[in-house]
Amino acid sequence: MELENLRKHIRTLATLPVTDAEVISCYLTLEGGSVTDRNAFDTQVRFLKQGMAGTARRDSEDALKRIEEYLTIELLPDAKGIAIFSRAGAEPFFLPLQLRVPLPIWVAVDITPNIYHLVELKDTYHRYVVMISTEESVRILEVNLGAVTEELWKDRPELRKRVGREWTKDHYQDHRRERAQRFIKEKIKVLDRLVSAGGYAHLILAGNPRITAQVSHQLPKHLAAKLIDTVPASGRAQVSDIVEATIASFIQQEENESRRAAGEVIRAARAGGLAIVGTGPTFQALEQGRVDTLVLAQAYEPAPGWQCAACGRMEVEATKPAECRQCGAGELRSFDVREEMVRLAEQSGCDIEVVELSDSLMLHGGAGCLLRYRLPTEYV
Repeated sequence: MELENLRKHIRTLATLPVTDAEVISCYLTLEGGSVTDRNAFDTQVRFLKQGMAGTARRDSEDALKRIEEYLTIELLPDAKGIAIFSRAGAEPFFLPLQLRVPLPIWVAVDITPNIYHLVELKDTYHRYVVMISTEESVRILEVNLGAVTEELWKDRPELRKRVGREWTKDHYQDHRRERAQRFIKEKIKVLDRLVSAGGYAHLILAGNPRITAQVSHQLPKHLAAKLIDTVPASGRAQVSDIVEATIASFIQQEENESRRAAGEVIRAARAGGLAIVGTGPTFQALEQGRVDTLVLAQAYEPAPGWQCAACGRMEVEATKPAECRQCGAGELRSFDVREEMVRLAEQSGCDIEVVELSDSLMLHGGAGCLLRYRLPTEYV
């Protein structure tokens, strides 16, 4: 699956209309076309069934049946993770997403799909271009959601085969130096066209350190701005191993970007700028559609929120209120605040950054955001 398709699926899940039947959200790790820890999955399913009765139990069993059927016959051998969303009832819904990156074992039942793990995946694994250069070949690949999805360009010069036939070794050495410079310039032009046509925002150079250094030095400014790292690799290295190394590098670069976003939120909030921190203010800004970028700490685990069944008002408090503050009704259901945050963010089309390590953000509750604008009442 490619990143753009994942974005579309997340949007579908974030805007899925609520019905009387609940949605089962199932995340699993796969290996060799099967679930890696079936016992853990079965244990979570049994736990979820506890306390269910009547229509709710029948709908859940029907939804689980579709998941079981899919897991039995539809798994791809190269998939490392799968997310399945299943709902029965009057308006059934079923969406399986097989991915080439592992996912945690997680099963949940709620009136809306649990999409946080997909959002975190989308934030971690962007699409990028990797140019692998050795003394004998150049390959330009697209890496999308943690796997090579397309070989954009491939060139294997056959110059060495001419040694001993047409040229002396001295002639060959002179020609090789001259041709190497021309070769690098030509391949940078090819790279430039491919990056521009594909709309790629990130580039990694890999391969022979001497050649990658020359390529890096000759990159035009607009391509150099997209370069996030160079990864050394010998000419004997397998392409799969090189790509794995670039993925690790890219994930680290993405974490650095997320930390910068968290730092920007903290600095702007302290300076009275267009930023706020804390669960309550962030949630309110999301409800109002004022968020430009939502930033969450990976360790962020807020207490459950409460929603009024009568009027729909949501409260993000640590304790359940006696009644709805808006209409006075007493029927309140709990909801996952983090899940609701990312759902609101996806609905409004704002960016989401998940930062693995940010002590400063955790000191402010683990959540914050950059705002699009202030409310009139916030101006002083």
